[in-house]
Amino acid sequence: MNASNGKVPMPTLERLANYLRYLLDLEQERVETISSAEVEQQTGINAAQFRKDLSYFGEFGKPGVGYNVAELQSRIAHILKLDQEQRVLLVGAGNLGSALVGYPGLKEHRFNLVAVFDNNYSKIGRKLWDLEILDLGRLKEVNAVLRARMGILAVPRVAAQSVAEGLVDAGVDSILNFAPLILRVPPHVVVRNVSFVQELAVLSYHLSSEPPQHALDAKG
Repeated sequence: MNASNGKVPMPTLERLANYLRYLLDLEQERVETISSAEVEQQTGINAAQFRKDLSYFGEFGKPGVGYNVAELQSRIAHILKLDQEQRVLLVGAGNLGSALVGYPGLKEHRFNLVAVFDNNYSKIGRKLWDLEILDLGRLKEVNAVLRARMGILAVPRVAAQSVAEGLVDAGVDSILNFAPLILRVPPHVVVRNVSFVQELAVLSYHLSSEPPQHALDAKG
């Protein structure tokens, strides 16, 4: 199995994103080299797993020396295509959409939100941070110029499928979906689903049946 045949496991790609974030922090701290053991200590990802993840993409590091932080960061960014600007469309100018537009981490990682759309006429034409909210009906027309291939869905469940179809029709082939709905899309389109409620439910399951002692002390 290798990167060229398109069969890199999805968990490997998810871990690569974690490595990249860690390496960017190390660069800011002016750390020059790291070992796989240090990666395990800082990320919680097994050192053997780290080496296996990198092996899908060629040779990395030097025995007895470790990994050059700047070089490894650059190569992982290239693998994830984050060494170039990735234009992103956002559909949904509500509370979540507003938070996403204002989130500085997107630009830091070269994700550029280039347009935001909504179908609420009371919002269309207004500013959301530094972007004008555009009519959803103009999605295909606008993206013919912007040529973004990534889209974020921050719309209610009832609208998600039709909006996803509009994004695909406009040339988007990667969608981050915040709506609680499994989208039906063509095989070439990649969808990542994000559910805050689902994640909180998992955390809830792991809560102990008794509140922590410090919480009881606070009540007293």
